[in-house]
Amino acid sequence: MKVLMLNGSPHQAGCTNRALEEVAKTLAESGVESEVFWVGARPVGGCTACHACDKLGRCAFGEKDGVNEFLAKAADADGFVFGAPVHYGRAGASLLGFMDRVFYANGRAGQPNVFAYKPAAAVTSARRAGTTSALADIEKYFTISQMPIVSSRYWNMVHGQSAEQVEQDEEGLWTMRQLGRNMAWLLRCVEAGRAAGVGLPEAEPGAWTNFVR
Repeated sequence: MKVLMLNGSPHQAGCTNRALEEVAKTLAESGVESEVFWVGARPVGGCTACHACDKLGRCAFGEKDGVNEFLAKAADADGFVFGAPVHYGRAGASLLGFMDRVFYANGRAGQPNVFAYKPAAAVTSARRAGTTSALADIEKYFTISQMPIVSSRYWNMVHGQSAEQVEQDEEGLWTMRQLGRNMAWLLRCVEAGRAAGVGLPEAEPGAWTNFVR
């Protein structure tokens, strides 16, 4: 089993990464492999709704900033953790722009949906406030993609202005460790269900509606 984690901070070894490291360490202790994918230090733009992915099956601009590389890695992952710093009371724009394009391009042009039914968790870091609203920013992607959300013993957040300061947030790191244990437990539950013959939920075709007539 493998968990793919996205570090959405422009600082590769900053607070967000320190939180993800604690999750990764606990996953390893539980026998689950993990990988941290960094969005990079350069600003990442959001989706332009150009619909090129409808034909390509990937983001038309995603070769330059890792979006398509992450999407390819996601196909082999069993679970996900998306981490972001808080900027102006919300999740950092680079992470949200990255996720906009990854999730929009997912499953297009006959490609498989690489996120549906796979457990996911959000992690945020802040100097002081804005963490809970940032968590909500990230978790919206999960709920529209049929991904079970993994929780911890508290909201998945750490506090500090540097990785060294996060070390002092004992409760935050405790929360990250419990998140790792909960993720490993849910992945094993999914694996056991699959082995017992429990299939995926039936998908209803449904209908698209528009509020403007």
